[in-house]
Amino acid sequence: MRRLYGYWRSSAAYRVRIALNIKGLDYEQVAIDLRAGQQKTPEYLRHNSHGLVPWYEEDGVGLAQSAAIVEYLEERYPEPPLLPTDPAERAAVRAICQLVACEIHPLNNLRVLNYLRSDWNCDEEQVLIWYRHWIAEGMAMLERQLERTAGRYCFGDRVTMADVFLVPQVYNARRYRCPLAAYPKVCWVEANCNALRPFELAMPERQPDAAL
Repeated sequence: MRRLYGYWRSSAAYRVRIALNIKGLDYEQVAIDLRAGQQKTPEYLRHNSHGLVPWYEEDGVGLAQSAAIVEYLEERYPEPPLLPTDPAERAAVRAICQLVACEIHPLNNLRVLNYLRSDWNCDEEQVLIWYRHWIAEGMAMLERQLERTAGRYCFGDRVTMADVFLVPQVYNARRYRCPLAAYPKVCWVEANCNALRPFELAMPERQPDAAL
């Protein structure tokens, strides 16, 4: 039994859903409501001591952190591949993943936004200014990268791990109404990915715990 603990709007859990779908793997979803603080309950911390989502379980293995989970899925289930065979190209794909996971996402995740609200007394407009600033910084870097590497997808004309990371981040940018007109390559890749069934099925609104 494969089990994914996540939250419908978590971009990190979204990444793992896409990867599982691409690999054609069945899995059970367990909803962890981040806004209700379920990620900090003793019950959940017994699974994931990080107190974050996602958490992935399979055959006695438990894994935290979306990048590690997606890499595990790639190694255990190599078909269809999410990484090229050439070492330099594999590194280039991973660099795009890290641009999203290390440079963009940490500055704008829920913990950071809540800290701005609670400890710095920022109102929602100030939080939005913060969010949009860091999205613009990160998307500009992504756009320059994709001008060098993109075909239909982030790295040529085959879906890779880079697309798994890019799509949830663009979803979040749209959710916060961030201007994206300056990033046509990013938007082109996102649209091509979202036309594929594995990406469509992973969309937040399609999840069982989605707040409809």
